[in-house]
Amino acid sequence: MADDVILLDVVDGVATVTLNRPQAMNALNRVLRARLAEVMRAVDADDNVRAVILTGAGERAFTAGLDLKELGSEAGALGSANATDPADNPVKAIELCRKPVIGAINGVAITGGFEVALACDVLVASTNARFADTHARVGIVPGWGLSQKLSRMIGISRAKELAFTGNFLDAATAQAWGLVNHVVEPDALLPLARKLAGDMAGIDPGFLANYKRLIDDGYAHSFGEGLALEAERSSAANSAVAPEEVEARRAAVQERGRGQG
Repeated sequence: MADDVILLDVVDGVATVTLNRPQAMNALNRVLRARLAEVMRAVDADDNVRAVILTGAGERAFTAGLDLKELGSEAGALGSANATDPADNPVKAIELCRKPVIGAINGVAITGGFEVALACDVLVASTNARFADTHARVGIVPGWGLSQKLSRMIGISRAKELAFTGNFLDAATAQAWGLVNHVVEPDALLPLARKLAGDMAGIDPGFLANYKRLIDDGYAHSFGEGLALEAERSSAANSAVAPEEVEARRAAVQERGRGQG
């Protein structure tokens, strides 16, 4: 069944979305792409979900990218894969999700799979994780943002090295380059992702959605434009916050800080 290519589990406000084609290294065929986009729209609309974890089944692959067997055998399959409509484009659906999305990269994330990873807000990786941009070697131009996002995250020279060679980037180097936040052993990956997602789920969801949008909208502009955007939105939002609300929350923040010390 089509539903089987994506597993969805919601516990304590955290949705875990698992790409489930391990026999094909979780390759993104037409059915999986459509189902992933559908599930991401569903968790975005579900008020019971406050944070999302996206991962792959097994330990070999997060996702090996677009299903090249399908692309090579079905006319129009590539055009459908690059559709900008979030109904057909899983990357756009991930980007439009108002909840924070943590990518738990359990294995290889290759080409289109790399782009799916980059659509997430935060990346954590197991020691099995590896990243590769093989667009040039396959002869396909990126359509889900890799050519623009990666250089902004790790620097243009490093992004060009990956793009022009198709070489793999191991998890430790990905962390050193600022691509992933944490690298842990495979059995510790989901517990770490759940801990981070649980921390995020503790924030007011409306505030978190607006803060995420502010960061993303500002990142798409120049630095000066981003600062102006922050000033505009903060003035409008903060003027509506009552002093007693700040005081009540301050005590909770201090208590939480002492617990983390």
